[in-house]
Amino acid sequence: MASRTLTCSKRFALYFSKPKVFSCESFTPLIPAFFSTHIVGDRPVLVRDFIWSALYDPNHGYFSHRSGSVGMLEESIKFNRLQGRKAYMKYLEGIYSQNDIAWFTPVELFKPWYAYGIAEAILRTADLSVPLKIYEIGGGSGTCAKGIMDYLMLNAPARVYNSMSYISVEISSSLAKKQMETVGAVRSHLSKFRVECHDAADKNAWAGSIDQQPCWVIMLEVLDNLPHDLIYSENQASPWMEVWVEKQHNRVALSELYKPLQDPLIKRCVEIIDLEKDHNTQGRAISAARHIWSKVFPKPRRCWLPTGCLKLLEVLHGALPKMSLIASDFSYLPDVRIPGERAPLVSTKKDGSSSDHSSYLDAKGDADIFFPTDFWLLERMDHFCSGWLKACEYKSSKQGRKRRIITLDTSSFMEEFGLPSKTRTKDGYNPLLDDFKNTKFYLSVPTHNIK
Repeated sequence: MASRTLTCSKRFALYFSKPKVFSCESFTPLIPAFFSTHIVGDRPVLVRDFIWSALYDPNHGYFSHRSGSVGMLEESIKFNRLQGRKAYMKYLEGIYSQNDIAWFTPVELFKPWYAYGIAEAILRTADLSVPLKIYEIGGGSGTCAKGIMDYLMLNAPARVYNSMSYISVEISSSLAKKQMETVGAVRSHLSKFRVECHDAADKNAWAGSIDQQPCWVIMLEVLDNLPHDLIYSENQASPWMEVWVEKQHNRVALSELYKPLQDPLIKRCVEIIDLEKDHNTQGRAISAARHIWSKVFPKPRRCWLPTGCLKLLEVLHGALPKMSLIASDFSYLPDVRIPGERAPLVSTKKDGSSSDHSSYLDAKGDADIFFPTDFWLLERMDHFCSGWLKACEYKSSKQGRKRRIITLDTSSFMEEFGLPSKTRTKDGYNPLLDDFKNTKFYLSVPTHNIK
């Protein structure tokens, strides 16, 4: 759908299923092993199961019905021919109405410059003494892959381009074919590009192998649509409970059910956030004050956990221990009506206009559910999955980190690595720099400083 603030695009983030290298003509998406195989029926389901079903169920999921809503522009936008913001917004309105689709991705709106910026970041950071290998999670229509490969063909040493490989991880057979067509527009790219149809969060889908070679993993607007869990407590001093969704007695309406924390993935996520630990005297004092305050002014607490992201990072770090990661996503979402920390926006688009829901339970396959990315928490999960954060609980704090991480605003990233003059209009307005205030880039690379 169109983004909720200053941007005009939100990407189709994909979840993946059983491995198979393209061609994918007969591929049928399977429900990922990570999630339950039932919807809300006679048994309650965790919130992450409900969200997955509402978004990705092959029969009634939001993306299953809207798989064609990712737009692809026939040609790049000529920003230097537009007078300013008003002209740009009018142009967007025109291409959206002409194409009758829900959204264009940033990499599509700003092609090839958006992908060029990512390629330059990789080129400056990668170890070019070994063949360059790039994975893209949810490759969409292939615009990012083609843009990166174009840039490397034109700007990298010939040996880097000639020896590189680019692997797109994709669930949709139609998008897999589209990617092959898009990348195949440059014949020399095809020998270096392939599509794998599999669940990136299922370690079995990586054939149980561990690739010890350096590689890059790209995730553009993927994290926002990964399923989350929800935990709840009655007041500031009560223990956290995991939230399940069940049918009410009328068998139509849905309600929440609270259980003690027992799901391993939820418990790992809580451990990483460190919600309950008080490590020092000051922390214990705060905990005691919170307990007294909760007696006087009791207030329920709700917290959304990015368990889908955690599972994905665990698998990626296990399969690709020397990966470098570059991700881009929403850092915040305005006007969210659903309660809780890191709460999602649940929105339905009809006749060109969006309406937001006040409960995630209203999503029945007709609404998008997307979350802001807590980049502080993303960094902690990244360290946790690399093995550094866990080791530091038991070893000296002087132990070096296994990851070097930087988070940049989209404008800062593109000013550093991109070609911002290419997306500037006549009066100086630049939508790539000016309109993406609620998005960030996350770069994480391995380091040998582990002593």
